Amino acid sequence: MKRLYSILILFVFSILSLVTCSLSAQVGPKKELTTADYHLWGELNLDKVSGDQQWVSYKMRYKNGIDSLFVRNTNTNKTYTLPCGDQSTFTKNNTFTNLYERNLYILNLKTAKLEVIESVNKYHYSHLADYLIIDYNDATNKQKMVIRTPDGIISKEISNLTAFSLGPNEQQLLYTIKVDNKSSMMLLNLKTKKEKHLLADGYHNYAGFTWQRDGRSLAFIATAEVPLETSLFYYLVGQDQLFVLKSKNLAGSGFPDKAFVAADNSLKLLVSDDMQKVFFTFKENGDVSEKKTDSNVEIWNGNDKWVYAQEQIYGNFHRRSKIALWMPLSDTAVPITTERLPKLMLNGNQNYAILSNPKEYEPQFDQDGPRDFSIINLQTLEKTLFLKKQSAYGKSIIPSPMGKYIAYFKEKNWWIYNIIDKTHTNITKNIEANFSAKEEILSPESVCGSPGWSLNDKEILLYDKYDIWAIKPDGTSPRRLTHGRELKIRYRIAESLDKYTTTSLSDEIKLENYDLKKELFLSTLADDGKTGVSKWTNNSGEIPFVFEEALISDIFYMQKKEKLFYIKQRFDLPMQLIVKDNTSKTKLVFQSNPQHQNYHWGTSELIRYQNAKGENLKAVLLYPANYNPRKRYPMIVHIYELQSQNLHQFISPDLFNETGFNPTLFTLQGYFVLLPDIHLAYQNPGVSALDCTVSAVKKVIVKGVINPMKIGLIGHSFGGYETFFISTQTDLFAAAISGGGITDLKSLYLTLNRNTGKPDMWRFESSQWWMGKTPFQAPLPYWENSPIDHVEKAKTPMLIWTGKNDRQVDPNQSMEHYLALRRLGKKSIMLLYPNEGHVIQKPENQKDLTNRMTQWFAYFLKGEKPADWITNGIK
Repeated sequence: MKRLYSILILFVFSILSLVTCSLSAQVGPKKELTTADYHLWGELNLDKVSGDQQWVSYKMRYKNGIDSLFVRNTNTNKTYTLPCGDQSTFTKNNTFTNLYERNLYILNLKTAKLEVIESVNKYHYSHLADYLIIDYNDATNKQKMVIRTPDGIISKEISNLTAFSLGPNEQQLLYTIKVDNKSSMMLLNLKTKKEKHLLADGYHNYAGFTWQRDGRSLAFIATAEVPLETSLFYYLVGQDQLFVLKSKNLAGSGFPDKAFVAADNSLKLLVSDDMQKVFFTFKENGDVSEKKTDSNVEIWNGNDKWVYAQEQIYGNFHRRSKIALWMPLSDTAVPITTERLPKLMLNGNQNYAILSNPKEYEPQFDQDGPRDFSIINLQTLEKTLFLKKQSAYGKSIIPSPMGKYIAYFKEKNWWIYNIIDKTHTNITKNIEANFSAKEEILSPESVCGSPGWSLNDKEILLYDKYDIWAIKPDGTSPRRLTHGRELKIRYRIAESLDKYTTTSLSDEIKLENYDLKKELFLSTLADDGKTGVSKWTNNSGEIPFVFEEALISDIFYMQKKEKLFYIKQRFDLPMQLIVKDNTSKTKLVFQSNPQHQNYHWGTSELIRYQNAKGENLKAVLLYPANYNPRKRYPMIVHIYELQSQNLHQFISPDLFNETGFNPTLFTLQGYFVLLPDIHLAYQNPGVSALDCTVSAVKKVIVKGVINPMKIGLIGHSFGGYETFFISTQTDLFAAAISGGGITDLKSLYLTLNRNTGKPDMWRFESSQWWMGKTPFQAPLPYWENSPIDHVEKAKTPMLIWTGKNDRQVDPNQSMEHYLALRRLGKKSIMLLYPNEGHVIQKPENQKDLTNRMTQWFAYFLKGEKPADWITNGIK
């Protein structure tokens, strides 16, 4: 037998001084950073932590694609290096596995022995049995599977493999083989080694393997070339019972005559927690008949619920898969969703289905239109309309985890619907707190959300702008668990980095049950930009655990919370991987980009300012590298909406940028960079952006650190719109760059978004533009805030860029502004990138755009010799 495993010894850094040195340990004078060194900078990502928390894996990713994965002992600093792959795992005895380009690396962390298995399709690890299950192709390219210990002891080898699935309890392994075109399905208990032929000698292909949450049962589909021969299987592991639902038996049970079980990749099977129900998708054999014509004309009817393009992407409910319920123990199956009610949510225990139609109140002009919601008792099939004209925004209607209630946000209050009692209770009406706030970029106000419930659905946990509340379902005894409002500190439950969510065929947000008698970790964000993690208990409240003038992110902790792993960064401090234990002992595990200490770098400062209305706002001011307080520097102002949250973000110097803008590059080139927050006013998006931006710039001017005659303006997308508009209203800026921008609000209102097929008018009335009315009802605000209607006043030299295939913002908006400037004889150049979208994807184009932006500002703000393309374009 040919040996498939190669044994290597991996190079070990006992103390990797190159990457663990302190930034304070600088040797020699600092130097200027040039483009030749940009490739040295990379991004740090925390990957996994071993069960005993003695080892941690992390990745360094670089734009040149040469990435690495490191495995480090947090006590000794012993470090191993592997290719930067995916699906990494620490075994329970601290072997580390990692899959990279179909090579599975198995590293013994005690002996430094590395084993590489080639041609691996996928693998899983069972912590329970301490087995690796490896699906690979042998030397003859036949698919096989081996079940073995991490140190190489083989338990079982399987030939002729076609697929496998490891149960969530990591004890049951389902796999299929095919011999002489006949399929067999086996179920192997990895702990007891007992194996069972689940299905044998079948001619089907098996798909859609889905386990019950605890691994006590599973469902799958046997597909066939003839759809009506497709079958759905369900197996109860403990009872050793196998049930089958054949497509040909669906007819007469409320299903269409030619209905069949469908293996829909976008809608997975779902097995209920109580093992009584299997939810599956079905289709009709052949499209619903439609009248055919000789022409391929698209008919856009004026009274359609959705416009034609949106209907093709999200609609056609008569053609799409529908969801049904199969109850194997009673041998009954019923359809649940219909063309009339195509959308499904399930309550927490899957005993009720919540149905709705996204077209209910269409045509309407909000991002998420209201719907009526009906609830079906899946035992009795009784259907009740329980909620009318409710927002379908994901955070606004949420079933409780235990299945007792449905929480929904309406009229600025949280309500609870008791499924059994069929009652509605407003649980926040007597609380002096707002549970909606400025939560999302370019949305004036939205619900703050809910992280989950306490045990047994006793209390729902709700967020307001700053705090976490616990409220009983009847609205009594509301408790504010944190005290963030007083100090303007926002608290949120901090989920560990390794937490993952499963996808299924239903649309509901899956909430957690939290034990409020135990300790919680909370993410912390202060108004002054400090971030961190706090510990919370019911007795002590929140106590800061990590709270610094830095950005704390990517946290990882075990259930007992003995240690906290996290990433720390500042604008002038590259990402650090840190571990802190319950004794408050903190250790730097890894310092990324250690070469950083050898170069001049800028710093960041939080600026507070007021706009003309006296509203208090914030901005981030980035200082140039090697700052000299006796000089007056040029400044570049980047605009969008809220940016102060980027105060402590470390940004590697890079020529490959999706929008061409990299603030670090400009600070290295001798610019201040200003990132102001903008408070968009009702019916005045352009005017308010002008006010906030100019006010922020004036705040910096009075500091006496910049040259007020050498200020540039740049923005992309909505920021591109703001750049267009501001350049028509003031001569404060010596040059401007607008990317993927909007110039005519009236025409954009009537533009079809090519990504969604949905008209862009939803953005205007209650969302990002916040105009409140149509351009036909309120033509003046649209005119006052459209750059194109004031373009004749523009004096700022303008560089415009857009992807020619931008499906998010019509590139004709940029073209229109360019043509207007050209007709008026204004200084302008447009860069049109073929085969690019709203952001630039091709590396060569990213570099080209970044370089041209640099050259544009170097000429207008620093007086450097213009590049030929600038001379040819504006001289």
